[in-house]
Amino acid sequence: MIHDIALRWLVTGLSALSAAAWGFAIASRHRVWTEVVRCGLHFVMAIAMAVTAWPWGAQLPATGPAVFFLLAAVWFVISALVPAETAPRRAVYGYHALMMLAMAWMYAFIHGLLLPGHSSMHLHTDMDMAGGDVSAAAESPGWVTAINWFWFVGFVVAAVFWTFGFGAKRPDGPTYRWWRWLVTPAQATMAAAMSIMFGATLFEA
Repeated sequence: MIHDIALRWLVTGLSALSAAAWGFAIASRHRVWTEVVRCGLHFVMAIAMAVTAWPWGAQLPATGPAVFFLLAAVWFVISALVPAETAPRRAVYGYHALMMLAMAWMYAFIHGLLLPGHSSMHLHTDMDMAGGDVSAAAESPGWVTAINWFWFVGFVVAAVFWTFGFGAKRPDGPTYRWWRWLVTPAQATMAAAMSIMFGATLFEA
């Protein structure tokens, strides 16, 4: 959950834009089932990101979504290992796997699945509702905070990378140029939203 209302809406807006792009991609590339799965997983993740940003979202069950995104990460790893795939596409699938893993981690962290009884973000939500205040960072072990920093920095770099680097220079043929311009902002907005979410776990106390 994000406590700053402006950041909540920012994450919600970025996630909604991503979800719209992935939804359009599903409707436009329906002939290839692997593309439907790939875009569908990103669509679900974008919706989950928007939901998780709000207090009521932090109160929803987390075990099911965490397992779902772990399985999604495994699916992308398997996709990257297909012999017919090129090295650049394998790298992209690896990035997608990390995104899904990060979302599973987010659910586990917020709801205290990693350390039962020490749900920093969930407890923070309950205390806010009671008029109190708790520091999320203070309740997290050092290794948990370090992993959150890894995700935060990683997604900041990814957002910049997708905005100014790989997406703009991807050597697709003319037939897929429209897809390049669709997937690039979708990836950039998702990475930006994830960086904000992990930044909130570090800086909102």
